[in-house]
Amino acid sequence: MSKKDLYRPNVAMIIVSNSYPEKKEIFIAQRNDLSDVWQFPQGGIDEGEDIEEALFRELEEEIGTKEVKIVAEYPEWLSYDFPDRIAKKMKPWVGQKQRYFLVKLKKKAEINIHTKHPEFSDYKFVGIDDVLHLSASFKKNVYEKVIEYFKDEDYL
Repeated sequence: MSKKDLYRPNVAMIIVSNSYPEKKEIFIAQRNDLSDVWQFPQGGIDEGEDIEEALFRELEEEIGTKEVKIVAEYPEWLSYDFPDRIAKKMKPWVGQKQRYFLVKLKKKAEINIHTKHPEFSDYKFVGIDDVLHLSASFKKNVYEKVIEYFKDEDYL
């Protein structure tokens, strides 16, 4: 198996509030299994599942709603390596390859992080620059690339 096959296929979402584009606030959630680690919702793409199916499934599993509109998609896969402490739990994966979407919450969307298998203990909407200060160091490079891309494309 080549190293590229050891990256778990994953979908990730940058969620903006239903006040977007007037207010460019981004949803970020605190993981309940890693102290003081904040991140975008994300999750694995199941065998045979297309990326958009995974996007909506993961949104519902992680934040209790799939009431979003896709605004934009990052045009390529991005990857990162797991730190050792996480890699041990995620074998055989050494990291994740991700597709990123920018999604806007619909007016009727209600966030509920207390789902069947909660991954988050808290959430908030923050400014674009605050995301990078709160995110896990091993994801920072990917977050910077995605945010910069959406800024350059005038989405953020």
